Amino acid sequence: MASLPPDSAHLPQNSQRVAHIELDEETILWRNADVEQERRVAIYDLIEENIFKPVRSAERGAKGPYRLKLAVRDGRLAMDIADADETALESLLIGLARFRRPIREYFAICDSYYQAIRKATPAEIETIDMARRGIHNSAAELLVERLEGKVETDFATARRLFTLICVLHIKG
Repeated sequence: MASLPPDSAHLPQNSQRVAHIELDEETILWRNADVEQERRVAIYDLIEENIFKPVRSAERGAKGPYRLKLAVRDGRLAMDIADADETALESLLIGLARFRRPIREYFAICDSYYQAIRKATPAEIETIDMARRGIHNSAAELLVERLEGKVETDFATARRLFTLICVLHIKG
């Protein structure tokens, strides 16, 4: 797993982070109460605590905090990054082919988890939740890897971003 360079640990608090995140509503075709709750929690947690430094923009002197819009365009994750004044800084396109399987597995395990919450024993729910976290962690590691050289981020931020990527893929 890629990690932040040592100098990133000394960044001013609140500067190299996402302060606002938006999902492209045209990309989201369907959602239910469970998905909506996941989306709200992921956005809230991401805004509360994250590390996000767009490398090229920072090299050109851009300062955070940043505004981030996520969308899926032509099978790629589009990350439109702007500064706090909404001035566009850059757009990143990340191929999603390597995420198809983790997204599919995550959807399947989440469905099992939501069903289990309603009727399974606590031990069964815990087992499913452990599997769900494992898939989520693997996908977050893959996202950190795919963002390497483009965006410096941490594991917790990548986990929350993966949740939002999944929300963008729900077809109903």
